[in-house]
Amino acid sequence: MLIPSIHKTLNELSDLLSQFNDSDYTNPCFGLSNATVGEHTRHIIEMFQCLENQYESGIVDYDKRKRDYQIQTDVFFAKETINSILNQLDKPNKNLQLQQIVDGEELLIDSNYNRELLYNLEHCIHHQALIKVAILQMDHIQIDKNFGVARSTIEYKKQCVQ
Repeated sequence: MLIPSIHKTLNELSDLLSQFNDSDYTNPCFGLSNATVGEHTRHIIEMFQCLENQYESGIVDYDKRKRDYQIQTDVFFAKETINSILNQLDKPNKNLQLQQIVDGEELLIDSNYNRELLYNLEHCIHHQALIKVAILQMDHIQIDKNFGVARSTIEYKKQCVQ
């Protein structure tokens, strides 16, 4: 169920980006401290890429992202990159270590591929919620009401209606 949920979420992002031109994509949003939709999209993409690129080594360090400027400025390239991610997700679960420096101290935390995929999914939804804030200022972009809303919140709201 995890891989289909990631596909659904990243496809929602890709479909949304289809409405953007590069100017909209790189337009600073005051409500996001002048960040752009492109910057948030790049961040989402690079977290997934980080997991993909470091899967074989068994040590994942999200701080070692590439920070590819083209992803945040070129909508077509961002959509192609999302497509590439979608084609590489289905890997066997295996133990991983998450490496991070916190307040000058290096941490190694036991994890696994599925846990990191789940983290990336939740992280993606969080950034999609921020993207939604920027889009609310753009009259010509249509966005689904559940874009950027956690799956658990959507399910909870459905139960409340019944």
